Amino acid sequence: MQPRLVPALVAELIGTFALCFVGILAIHAGSGLIGIALAHGLILGIFITITAATSGGHLNPAVTCGLLFGGKIKLDQAIAYIISQCAGGVLAGLAVMAIYGKGGAEIVSNGTPALVGDTTTMAALLAEAITTFFLVSAVWGTAVDPRAPRIGGFAIGLTVTADILAIGPLTGAAMNPARAFGPAIAASLGGASYNWSNMWIYWVGPILGGIVASLIYKSFFWPTNAKN
Repeated sequence: MQPRLVPALVAELIGTFALCFVGILAIHAGSGLIGIALAHGLILGIFITITAATSGGHLNPAVTCGLLFGGKIKLDQAIAYIISQCAGGVLAGLAVMAIYGKGGAEIVSNGTPALVGDTTTMAALLAEAITTFFLVSAVWGTAVDPRAPRIGGFAIGLTVTADILAIGPLTGAAMNPARAFGPAIAASLGGASYNWSNMWIYWVGPILGGIVASLIYKSFFWPTNAKN
């Protein structure tokens, strides 16, 4: 392993754990759409700021894949990051189950993004891709670009908040495969039901959106005098 990879993986695990843990419990608390959006945006902004110096504060396989295609992370690192992010999501679900005991698995399942009402597969895929495009664009514009204002995770957290307000009633607004996959694994281990047939949407949509955002940013907005 690379010397600094272990601390980076721990940072990615803890940051994704925090996002999933707070997200699940905010939904369980009945915080309403605005409260849920704020909870996700605030905790993400805080932990991106905390982990940025150690791992870059990805906390999201879609961000990692976008930065991989943008030449900002190597393939072996990206794979390790994604594993750590998903593990953080699983541990968050297990932690909620440990707190609530019996019935905890259902709380985790209910707090995991899922298609709402009559939302179609194509609509969900498009919604997740577009909002993740916004999210990864914010990552490039406020954290990766050498000209970017150093405002921590503030702008990225606000983007997540806005995205949840926009598509939360459609897909649960994951924009993050680990936010869906990890808790769904934990809920299933606890015996709760989860509709796995739509899980691919929460991988394909966000990753496509993240890759497109990265390619566009590097092609049109990246400074010509930057090293990479």
